[in-house]
Amino acid sequence: MEKTIYLAAGCFWGAQHYLKQINGVIETETGFANGDTTIKDVTYKQVYTDQTGYAEAVRVVYDPDVLPLRTLIELYFKSINPVSVNQQGEDRGTRYRTGIYYTADADLTTIREVYNEVQRLYPTPLAVEVEPLTLFQPADEYHQDYLEKHPDGYCHLPEALFEMARQANKKS
Repeated sequence: MEKTIYLAAGCFWGAQHYLKQINGVIETETGFANGDTTIKDVTYKQVYTDQTGYAEAVRVVYDPDVLPLRTLIELYFKSINPVSVNQQGEDRGTRYRTGIYYTADADLTTIREVYNEVQRLYPTPLAVEVEPLTLFQPADEYHQDYLEKHPDGYCHLPEALFEMARQANKKS
């Protein structure tokens, strides 16, 4: 049985590309999460103003028998600077904040366990939101699988991180 979670990790181009490399991820989709629910069909141009409250995020559908939620959240934390507020790499703004948005209350225990383990590694509070998903609106086709369509496109994540993700959950 597949499960879904929504992860905000800065620019969604790199986040989607990173998450797609992980064994057990079935499907990904870029979009906008947890913003102003009165704005229907929000556009990238609107989100870019930082006036909508939306975060660039990735919908991640995964197989928990292959990729346990704990492993997915641990790998998510490897792709972000968890103490950076509204910034990942050179990308700045509230749309680039980090967050874990869940749809199943049962997932919160595992998310909190990993969050607390990561928090112990830092002297300052983590800047990663952990909230139930209130709304996710897919980005337009231009932003889907961007780095596959544009291999030389901008990405704040290093290539070595993509390779680590490809190897991280492989069964030998």
